[in-house]
Amino acid sequence: MTLFIVATPIGNLEDITLRALNILKEVDLIAAEDTRHSKKLLTHFKINTAMISYHSHSGQAKVDKIIAHIKAGKKLALISDAGTPGISDPAWTLIQAALNAEIKIVPIPGASAFLTALMACGLPMNQFNYLGFLPAKKGRHSLFTSLLDANRTSIFYESPHRLLKTLKQLEEILGPDRSIVIARELTKLHETFYRGTTFTLLEQFNKQKPKGEIVILIAPQNFTWS
Repeated sequence: MTLFIVATPIGNLEDITLRALNILKEVDLIAAEDTRHSKKLLTHFKINTAMISYHSHSGQAKVDKIIAHIKAGKKLALISDAGTPGISDPAWTLIQAALNAEIKIVPIPGASAFLTALMACGLPMNQFNYLGFLPAKKGRHSLFTSLLDANRTSIFYESPHRLLKTLKQLEEILGPDRSIVIARELTKLHETFYRGTTFTLLEQFNKQKPKGEIVILIAPQNFTWS
């Protein structure tokens, strides 16, 4: 009994691995965060494997159904809309259920937005904190305050319509000179890295409406651009 955890591209479809393609072709069923979205990926690579939905609103009944499929002898792969399942999506609940059912978990590695951003950001990479999506309201101030004395790069996701609010809060709490990077539309046609400080990037995005999926990286407290 096996559950494959398969990473899929975050933008550029060529980033999928040969192993991932083989697994998606060979399994009996794919559990997808959004079957309509994943259908585009499968169609592009001529993969005809049947899909079942599994997302943040899936209840225990859906988890039990997927586990039952695996126990019945079906090979099953779990994918998210983009990137690595379990990174800021609901995959963890299903993985825990599979482990409790003594099902083998096999990771099929691939793309992840925060690691892609870290690769090219120019900030220290030897140690980092990944913080997922920022809270929409409560907890933002205390989270940003905890970064004041951080000795490693901190990474989180943010939506474009909240970016200005976030940059203003970062400047107020961390000061105008804290080094940061904003990465958007990673691996896509308009992929862009903005490197600067809380002050300079706040100025830039006051003039430029942010668009696309965004990763924010905050430098350790003593880092400055050379």
